[in-house]
Amino acid sequence: MGILVECPSCKKRGGLKRKLCKCGHNVQKAGSKNYWIEYYLEGKRTRERIGRSKQAAENRLREVQTAKAEGRNIKKNKNAITTLGALRDWYLDLPEVKQKRSFKSISKCISIVLDHLGEKKFASQISPADIQGFQKKRLLENTLWGRPAKPATINRNVANFRAMLNRALDYGKLETNPIGRVRQLEENNVRERLLTPEEFELLYNHCSENIKGPVLIAYYLPMRQAEILNLTWKEIDLKKGFIRLGGQRTKNKTGRAIPLHKRIFDYFHSLPRPIHGGYVFEQRCWNRKAYLKALKVAGIEDFTYHDLRHCALNNLRLAGNDRYVIKQASGHKTDSAFQRYILVTEDEMMGMKWLDQKEGKTGTMDTYMDTTDNFKKDKIS
Repeated sequence: MGILVECPSCKKRGGLKRKLCKCGHNVQKAGSKNYWIEYYLEGKRTRERIGRSKQAAENRLREVQTAKAEGRNIKKNKNAITTLGALRDWYLDLPEVKQKRSFKSISKCISIVLDHLGEKKFASQISPADIQGFQKKRLLENTLWGRPAKPATINRNVANFRAMLNRALDYGKLETNPIGRVRQLEENNVRERLLTPEEFELLYNHCSENIKGPVLIAYYLPMRQAEILNLTWKEIDLKKGFIRLGGQRTKNKTGRAIPLHKRIFDYFHSLPRPIHGGYVFEQRCWNRKAYLKALKVAGIEDFTYHDLRHCALNNLRLAGNDRYVIKQASGHKTDSAFQRYILVTEDEMMGMKWLDQKEGKTGTMDTYMDTTDNFKKDKIS
């Protein structure tokens, strides 16, 4: 009866005092080794895979020894008898999970991970190395979109899978979380592409009729895609010039009012308004192909529909609005999230003013450049 260590290279198991495996791998210095416990039950040797935690293996072995000494039945390790598929079915059936608006996304993320790990695999059979393998695979293999998944997407997959294991741990479905704290991939998803007014008009003119409305609203109003596509006539107050969204319609579950730009106001006035209300846009699914076609014809590259929200926020800032007013309209609760949408261009930086400039001068970089050019001309003449 004792604790065994599994070689990360050849998967052979041996005692804790073993330094080198027969394959030549240094087991003691390996950081990805798994622990097992071994004991005899009714004369039959039994082994249980515990995972990466040596302490968890010691605790489990102590539990088995105590049960044998007291003549009690030895309860099996829950990680060794619970499959990932069974955990998924249990987790997705929880009321607190089913009521989430992101339920479909959660289910999809977990299914993507299980497609790689296997639904019939027991929780005790997975380790952080398996998650790292999943990350590498997703970074290299093409998805349905014809390109590998982005780090932010992979992190979301793993985060939902880990949340499932943590919830199972809280409910006593598992003894330990077998993947522990897996490092997230480094993300670089800050968008730095904005449209000039001329570029937007070019894009708008090349949009088909069924996407012109959503594109126009997204460019002027700091609204999210789902908020725009699911917009109803009851939410539009043309008398006071506002769109009013309830808490159930926003990402952070907080209702908000968004003032209407004149162009949006005129657009809503031009639409036929049903007597009994209903949705503004009949096709509430975003027509991505039509949007990509419009971008291509307009000669605009690397620009997503969500980037229009960046444009709206930046244009509101450049118009001189207070940032708290903008945050109220956009629905951002924190400055960190809001800051990701704000892009200061070099053209703005050129207008930076300096404290030590003489009175009467603007002190901008343009002034400096003009002065330098005049100096060069005087020197040449």
